[in-house]
Amino acid sequence: MFLDFLDALRAAGIPASLKEHLLLLEALDREVIARRPEDFYYLARATYVKDEGLLDRFDQVFAKVFKGIEGGGDTENATIPEEWLRQLAELYLTEAQMAEIKKLGSWDEIMETLKQRLAEQKERHEGGSKWIGTGGTSPFGHGGYNPEGVRIGGEGRHGRAIKVWEQRAFRNLDADRELGTRNIKVALRRLRRFAREGAAEELDIAATIDGTARQGWLDVVMRPERHNAVKLLLFLDVGGSMDPHITLCEELFSAATSEFKNLEFFYFHNCLYEGVWKDNRRRFTERTPTWDVLHKFGHDYKLLFVGDAAMSPYEISHPGGSVEHFNEEAGAVWMQRIVNTYPAAAWLNPVAEAHWGYSPSVGMLRELMGGRMYPLTLAGLDEAMRELSRKR
Repeated sequence: MFLDFLDALRAAGIPASLKEHLLLLEALDREVIARRPEDFYYLARATYVKDEGLLDRFDQVFAKVFKGIEGGGDTENATIPEEWLRQLAELYLTEAQMAEIKKLGSWDEIMETLKQRLAEQKERHEGGSKWIGTGGTSPFGHGGYNPEGVRIGGEGRHGRAIKVWEQRAFRNLDADRELGTRNIKVALRRLRRFAREGAAEELDIAATIDGTARQGWLDVVMRPERHNAVKLLLFLDVGGSMDPHITLCEELFSAATSEFKNLEFFYFHNCLYEGVWKDNRRRFTERTPTWDVLHKFGHDYKLLFVGDAAMSPYEISHPGGSVEHFNEEAGAVWMQRIVNTYPAAAWLNPVAEAHWGYSPSVGMLRELMGGRMYPLTLAGLDEAMRELSRKR
């Protein structure tokens, strides 16, 4: 039963297993839902879909497999809103006028009349009582009022349509939106390598029990605390075109500081040059030479840049190209040095990947990074963490 549905889900890339299929059949056998298509849809979705990014794909498969099986609309409990929203040519009716409007008839009669109107009507119509249009009292169209009709496109107003006839466009649910500090933390956890280092300050319960049982007296065993041993070197672009992305970068920075015990961060503007800084208020007076960074932090550090890479190409390719100072060496020289020093490197770009082609500088920095530039989305962050955790 429903094997075609299972095959269609698998063909669409939804990992539906036989175990889940049997679970669905068991739920139906025990009548955990009412025998309505809508209830079956929610039960099947809860059973098969484990990733919200697949919800839209599931809806498409469900609509294709069970095409023509629909539940009837509930028109008995429909209520008229107290305040009607304005719309082009919307007609305001009194209660007396509403009472005079008669229902067209049964479902079959409404659909048959709709076919006739579509065949007869040749132009756009607004505010009438017969033709298909907007803002009228006809049973067909949208934006008007009829106790029982078919809404064709547009926005519903009074909740009394027994059928909605339109092509509904929904945005796919995927991993491209709504990062947030919590989601960033989950993505950053891919870059983990746990180790126990430092003073033995944590009680080792298993070893204590084993030692006590073997020796016959209480043998307390301590061990160093377990923590993420990955070392991260974070460079954050600030100012100028990065201002619109401040909130997103703050969330990333907050998540990184809580996930990595060994985290070192520095700020830069547009491109890396001979100096970086830790305090933006003192970036001209308290700078750290980039050479010091390269010599102080070992090759085992993971390197992560965060910036939109939007600038004049001369800021990367030419000495003196910086907009804030005269740089004796081109930014590309410093980028090559730091990438060569830290093999595990990636660049996160808060600008949508579709817009990268509009800035030549993005392509230049992406090439300097060896193609390891990723969008600052959940999917992009996940790819960047996989790149940084790759064995070299």
